[in-house]
Amino acid sequence: MSTQHAAEQGPAVDASSVAADQLKAFIERIERLEEEKAGLASDIKDVYAEAKGTGFDVVALRKIVSLRRKDHAERQEEEAILEMYMQALGMV
Repeated sequence: MSTQHAAEQGPAVDASSVAADQLKAFIERIERLEEEKAGLASDIKDVYAEAKGTGFDVVALRKIVSLRRKDHAERQEEEAILEMYMQALGMV
């Protein structure tokens, strides 16, 4: 068999099986992370339920958590827009 004939036959490893193995690995990683995410969401729900059981307002807690994710400038801009809209609607 000549070198040219061997090259025409293609690589010894099937590219589709390599891609399938890689795809399967990605899918399995995503599935594991989704399971972890569901577990964390359940834990967060439990913490909110515990806070509610001790008398805290869960809506306020969720708002505070949301606000703490934002930097100061972003919060100020959001509050200014909210204030402007409330004034336009005669709510303040």
